[in-house]
Amino acid sequence: VQLQASGGGKVQAGGSLKLSCVASGSISYITSMGWYRQAPGQERELVASVDSMGHANYADYVAGRFTISRDYAKNTVSLQMTNLQREDTAVYYCHAQREPNFIHQYDYWGQGTLVTVSS
Repeated sequence: VQLQASGGGKVQAGGSLKLSCVASGSISYITSMGWYRQAPGQERELVASVDSMGHANYADYVAGRFTISRDYAKNTVSLQMTNLQREDTAVYYCHAQREPNFIHQYDYWGQGTLVTVSS
């Protein structure tokens, strides 16, 4: 599975950005897709994900500011981010999990896209 992310950039606090990611390759059996982020000196953390049934999961700090969406036909996942704050500055990674059977799960990562929020 290859994940190609786009949409990062620089924005002022209070602004909005939309991240998009498209999956290609062995996309069969992909279950969840979502976004993680990693700020300098911090561990990578979940931002939001959506499973194969359309159930979304958000980190607490999202607090209604971010919305994740998934297009199953186009194998894409997007993250609409609003009211961005300086602490949202990080490299955002697209993530997909694939389960070809009931035993193994495989994680795939995109290349990361930088989001910089200035005050």
